[in-house]
Amino acid sequence: MKAAVVKIFDTTLRDGEQSPGATLTTDEKLLVADQLVRLNVDVIEAGFPAASPGDLAAVKEIALHVRGSAVAALARAMISDITTAWEAVRDAEQPVIHVFLASSEIHLAHKLKLSPEEALQKIKASVSYARSLCPTVEFSAEDATRSNWEYLCRVCETAIQAGATTINIPDTVGYTLPHEYEALFRYLSEHVPGMDSVTMSAHCHDDLGMATANTLAAIRGGARQVEVTINGLGERAGNTPLEEVVMALRTRPEAFGHVDTNIQAQYLLATSQMVSRLTSMPVQPNKAIIGANAFAHEAGIHQDGILKNRLTYEIMTPQSVGWNETKLILGKHSGRHGLDARLRQLGHHLDAEQLKEAYTRFVALADQKKEISDSDLIFIVESSEETPAAV
Repeated sequence: MKAAVVKIFDTTLRDGEQSPGATLTTDEKLLVADQLVRLNVDVIEAGFPAASPGDLAAVKEIALHVRGSAVAALARAMISDITTAWEAVRDAEQPVIHVFLASSEIHLAHKLKLSPEEALQKIKASVSYARSLCPTVEFSAEDATRSNWEYLCRVCETAIQAGATTINIPDTVGYTLPHEYEALFRYLSEHVPGMDSVTMSAHCHDDLGMATANTLAAIRGGARQVEVTINGLGERAGNTPLEEVVMALRTRPEAFGHVDTNIQAQYLLATSQMVSRLTSMPVQPNKAIIGANAFAHEAGIHQDGILKNRLTYEIMTPQSVGWNETKLILGKHSGRHGLDARLRQLGHHLDAEQLKEAYTRFVALADQKKEISDSDLIFIVESSEETPAAV
């Protein structure tokens, strides 16, 4: 049985680029867009054309350039924004206009100064206009997770009747919890007429550290598109990391109804490193999937297990996401088995007594240095002198 597909809507070039200090030039955006196509994302949200002439020009270039993935442009629920968004993506192979308007009471009252009924009229007018221009229109109810559920149903129904083909239910401020988010998707599926004829999408932020968990919960609740960024780049604490959702679905398919994505996961690491380099936003070493330590083991017990059977401590292969191999890091927590394995790789096959002596010297040095280099190991084995001074 073929797995149902969850679409990957990558917003690295829009929401990700809004991360302070992460601004990209048009040429850099084109490089990232090419890599996203290689990764096989379904939709590339290329920018917010009404934000600046530069953003408009960049989205236009991406729309002309990209083949294989849809290209989306963001627009407020305003005729002028939508006109500009269409100007930007009209030449795309698969253009998408993404319209948004807040649905929570706090946003309507304090930010937009709109009544709930006025907001519904704006949604109807803006989505209808976008659909008159473009065959694929996404509507996002900003701050959906802090909205009244009954009113949110009216918002979604209005957008669907106006022609929206995708309905996005964002956790804009990272407020919701996984069980709440899953329940919201189920509630909307059951209470919004026409929801079964459109794609439900999830867009989460990581303010409470639950963006990935919430996004996966949305999939369990019926979402068939997820809005993510490379490395979790994005406003404030960031967006849901693409790599985490993709590999969670691939590693635990039974937990999500055996859905999958179209992502070519072997390019995850290269994509991560490109985005990190171009945005000057480093990836923390212990970041899941693509962090430098994601497949590194120093503890002796772990190294012993890995050497006997990789599955003891790794739930996916490093090669599946673009790494070359598992790394056994030699340090003060390493054991004799790990030391012996590395020495054999370096061409030194020691008997039990020699290994015991080498390990004693190794431990003495490891207490002085955070990590032992290959040159240190060679010195330990080949020299009868005391261990080299820590540097």
